[in-house]
Amino acid sequence: MQQIVRAGHRRSSRWPTTCGLASAIVPAMTSSTLEADRTIPMTRAPAVSLRAVTKRYGERTAVDDLTIDVPCGVVAGFVGPNGAGKTTTMAMLLGLVRPTAGTGSVLGESLGDPAAYLQRVGALIEGPAFYPGLTAAQNLAVLATAAGHDRAEIPQLLDLVGLGARQHDRFGSYSFGMKQRLGIAGALLGDPRLLILDEPINGLDAAGVHEMRGLIGSLASARRTVLVSSHVLAELEHVCDWLIVIDGGRLAYQGPVAELLGRAGTTLVVAPEHPGDLSLLSAVIASAGHEGRAGGGHVELAVDGADPRALAADVNRAASAGGIVLAELRLVGRSLEDRYLTMVNGGDR
Repeated sequence: MQQIVRAGHRRSSRWPTTCGLASAIVPAMTSSTLEADRTIPMTRAPAVSLRAVTKRYGERTAVDDLTIDVPCGVVAGFVGPNGAGKTTTMAMLLGLVRPTAGTGSVLGESLGDPAAYLQRVGALIEGPAFYPGLTAAQNLAVLATAAGHDRAEIPQLLDLVGLGARQHDRFGSYSFGMKQRLGIAGALLGDPRLLILDEPINGLDAAGVHEMRGLIGSLASARRTVLVSSHVLAELEHVCDWLIVIDGGRLAYQGPVAELLGRAGTTLVVAPEHPGDLSLLSAVIASAGHEGRAGGGHVELAVDGADPRALAADVNRAASAGGIVLAELRLVGRSLEDRYLTMVNGGDR
């Protein structure tokens, strides 16, 4: 059955192994504990804060001098290539492995004392593991009983993750996406303040990705922060408020998604009606005081902080004055995925 990490219990430094799978579903503590926590005033302290955290396995460094903050109440995307250190970082947050160096806090408690905060954390690490012969409702009942939760919340959680109509079907009959959603329901037992999801979208088909993104986006609130990892930024960019990018165990970027998008850059693409006018168009644009790059039947101009509409209008006027009819005049923004790939492939940060 799935490994449950609870405050006051010793945690192994190895990965928990269940049904032959390296996986963990970590529900929050009991409802009574959470009810008491609701009286604590909200603060502006980050939900997660790490300072110079490093994890080494022998001579291999999995996480290297990592300093990050995750604000309360956001969906934070934790993105990086396979092997970048995402799962190791999440495991350290859950007390499954100990940092080699560095300090941090989770929900205001020391990273070195997981028992102080694990009652308010739920997690799904490296995929769910349930009894295949039990139904979804039965599996959650086993997990809730072991973790000290009220089983009355199970129907509501199954409805939340879209499995209400299939709660009496055996887990073994579920599709991959349904299994992932049941794992999230298990992690939500106890109404955690921090929800940690490790690659929940990985392996899903297009429809499953769409459904999972909608579910993840609905889980964050003023009372709950969601930290979700992926090695593909496109899977998360539409649901994240905050983004952390790591590569080789080191931080490449952290901050609002909009800020990274602003860094991505915008290009104005201009093409003449007649391909033979491309050289003349390039010269006209240059004479108007703009630097462009011709090729592929068009001229590209970097917007670089200028008003895009004003730049497009100026180029259009210059082309018209030069007797050139434009067939194309459009703005193209680099996607977050383009920016991310540049960063993890050794580009600027």
